[in-house]
Amino acid sequence: MEKKNNRYLAVAYKLYVDGDNGKEMMEEATKEKPFAWITGMGYALDAFEQQLEGVAAGETFELTLTQEQAYGEYRDDMLLDLDREVFSINGHFDHDNIYPEAIIPLQNEEGQRFYGKVVEIGDEKVKVDLNHPLAGETLYFKGEVLENRVATEAEVSNLIKHMTGGCHCSDCEGGCEGGCEHEHHHGDGCGCGHCH
Repeated sequence: MEKKNNRYLAVAYKLYVDGDNGKEMMEEATKEKPFAWITGMGYALDAFEQQLEGVAAGETFELTLTQEQAYGEYRDDMLLDLDREVFSINGHFDHDNIYPEAIIPLQNEEGQRFYGKVVEIGDEKVKVDLNHPLAGETLYFKGEVLENRVATEAEVSNLIKHMTGGCHCSDCEGGCEGGCEHEHHHGDGCGCGHCH
């Protein structure tokens, strides 16, 4: 079977969801700061990547991802009540970083890292929502493919370093190749910026 090459894609887009008064823009990746990634590395949503792999540089696109193709249904069982002391440093609650709507890094007993959104802070508990911010939403993308080419070995290598914790945004020449431009709600992005 022929080995499929990893491709380097860079796209500018506007992302919309259904709002109370029609489509509501949630996010934008501009031509100056595009969403860039390498296919086959788990950096973008599968359906997003599959639909854009065959689109040539310079072409525009409009695509829709159902909640099943995107971040799934919103689940009430992903709301957790955590003890306030979990968020204390030297016996003092971390008010600087823990406040309603804050996106915070968490880690489970197996060492897996993920993000949650602070919903409410009580006297004894902090309610944290582990649902993806776009869970339960149909996603509507409208944009342009800026680059679509075979990724270089250096780009693949830099991305692997980044994904394994060996690279920080300032470490790689020209930034982290293959996906460090924008924050990925999809995986363990470096938090440098967008959403797929």
